[in-house]
Amino acid sequence: MASESQSHASPTSNKIWTRDFLLICMANFFIFLGFQMTLPTLPLFVKELGGTDKMIGIIVGIFTFSALVLRPYAGHALESKGRRFVYMIGLAVFVLSVGSYAFAAGMVFLLVMRVVQGVGWGLSTTATGTIATDLIPPNRRGEGMGYFGLSGNLALAFGPSLGLTLVGYISFTQLFLICASLGLVAFLLSSRIRYKKVEKLAENTATIKFDIFEKTAIQPSLLLFFVTVTFGGITSFLPLYAEQKDIGGIESYFLVFAIFLMVSRTFAGKIYDRQGHLYVFLPGTILIFGAMLLLSWLPSTLIMLVAAGLYGLGFGSVQPALQAWAVDKAPNNRKGMANATFFSFFDLGVGIGAMAFGQLAFMFGYPVIYQIAAGSVMVAIMLYLYLLVRTNKASAN
Repeated sequence: MASESQSHASPTSNKIWTRDFLLICMANFFIFLGFQMTLPTLPLFVKELGGTDKMIGIIVGIFTFSALVLRPYAGHALESKGRRFVYMIGLAVFVLSVGSYAFAAGMVFLLVMRVVQGVGWGLSTTATGTIATDLIPPNRRGEGMGYFGLSGNLALAFGPSLGLTLVGYISFTQLFLICASLGLVAFLLSSRIRYKKVEKLAENTATIKFDIFEKTAIQPSLLLFFVTVTFGGITSFLPLYAEQKDIGGIESYFLVFAIFLMVSRTFAGKIYDRQGHLYVFLPGTILIFGAMLLLSWLPSTLIMLVAAGLYGLGFGSVQPALQAWAVDKAPNNRKGMANATFFSFFDLGVGIGAMAFGQLAFMFGYPVIYQIAAGSVMVAIMLYLYLLVRTNKASAN
């Protein structure tokens, strides 16, 4: 059984593709594949159990917020109890919760286990980003995080369609057991990783309980919040919007999005490492802004797929750059909290976006969702320019 080891986990060369980095990428792929397979199928399962559309929204949404609540604890635990402890506990909780869906016979049990799944997801995803950060040479962190992100993007490309295809041939019970088994594969792979040995915290533990974010990660995390608000509109309402406009090919939208997301990961990280976030963030957010405007228009399948490509390129560039920025400035014993802060803002953006857009869609229709989403991206651009000017002034003084 592998143990936490400073010598093996800390990068001593400029090499990204080490044994342990490959293992964390593989583990991340399998846990994300199991997760992505449940995304389009869980609402169908709720319908089969007799749930309403309102109940579907609650069961889908509660997951995000339970993950959000756990992230600050996960960030502290990564530095006090170690990467291995947090990651493997998170994976175990995920496996048990998703597997329990196979035996759900009512809404209350499903809702409770969805909350539990959010706990496992909050722990494991906060840990996995920190573990990847440990394993990547600092001067290649943007590039390395881009490669690491590919593991989740591959799962995004194939998971939803695989889940929907399987549900046409097997029962929900069998499907959820398969998803849990994929999480178990991730658990077994993670047991072979040589983890970084944590540094002992010098702070008084009485102050730790009130410490829920890493201040050096606030700026990139806040920018991420305004960008990920767009996620809520796409994942929750685009299929309904396309159906309303009698536009087919919604399955292709997610596939095109994932492909362009993966393409962006192959070069955006290198640009970040060599040129800085200015040359990644602004082009990426402009692409996302354009995608939102196209979706608010949405005259045809072709335009929808063009929007998917723009969104994939934009988000695939912006997200790893902001994550690398968030982690770079954090002290060595606060990398876990930096990742926790980053993903907390990610969760908050998705959750608030989905709930707010639900009300907007009800009152004004689907196009308004994407117009407001474009406005949110513009806020991120303006905030970034303000922070850039303020930083340059401070440097000049």
